[in-house]
Amino acid sequence: MAQEKTQQETQSLAFEAHTPARIAELVETSGIGKARLPALKTLLLAVLAGAFISLGAMVFTVTVTGSELGLGPTRLLGGIAFSLGLILVVVGGAELFTGNSLMVMAWVDGKVGTKGLIRNWSLVYLGNLAGAVTTAFIAWRAGVLEIGGGAVLETATRIAIGKLELSFEQSFWRGLLCNVLVCLAVWLCIAARTVSGKILAILFPISAFVAIGLEHSIANMYFLPLAAFSGVPEASLMRIAGNLLPVTLGNMVGGGVFVAFIYWMIYRRP
Repeated sequence: MAQEKTQQETQSLAFEAHTPARIAELVETSGIGKARLPALKTLLLAVLAGAFISLGAMVFTVTVTGSELGLGPTRLLGGIAFSLGLILVVVGGAELFTGNSLMVMAWVDGKVGTKGLIRNWSLVYLGNLAGAVTTAFIAWRAGVLEIGGGAVLETATRIAIGKLELSFEQSFWRGLLCNVLVCLAVWLCIAARTVSGKILAILFPISAFVAIGLEHSIANMYFLPLAAFSGVPEASLMRIAGNLLPVTLGNMVGGGVFVAFIYWMIYRRP
């Protein structure tokens, strides 16, 4: 009877979300673990994350191509498709630069040093870049852009040019808002105890940032090189770098300050 009761309690706990205070504790512990990961393991997990986000971006491009649902519904549907990327990162296991902005919580608390933080972010950013660019190259060579008689190519070109035409300030603020939602998606995932719960937690914040048209640095590492491979003249190396710089800075501030630091102030500050 006691054993049966214990099993029922365990099953009940599996469907109960962690409290925000407990999430903050788990995020901090996770940040410590990330800082201690060996360099090769960190880099390989980062390459996977870059590829995973790129797969989500690829599905997004195909999903919105030729849609007659109207602007809002089309972008929302595309956001659901794009969510595949973070689902693969969180459930499959990988290191994503934007999500690792939450390591600021452990850094502010003194559990992770500045050197460890910079080391992780540098390795993960480079790994994400390698994974995203490689996936873009494979998609180009595989003829993914030729789907629909070249309609997907038109969509991909339009997406890339739209990003490259943003000003530095627009790119920064869109990057900031984007990573607020991405890090909140990760935060909600940590609250969930089941795979289905984690997937559901991802869908709404990620769909929101895509629908709004915000900027994700790792997704842009796929979209912009893909345009370059396809011969889009606007997608020069300088202009790609000119987009990634402000978007990356915005992502860092959005996740590190507006999510990690604020939650640290609320739940972890001594």
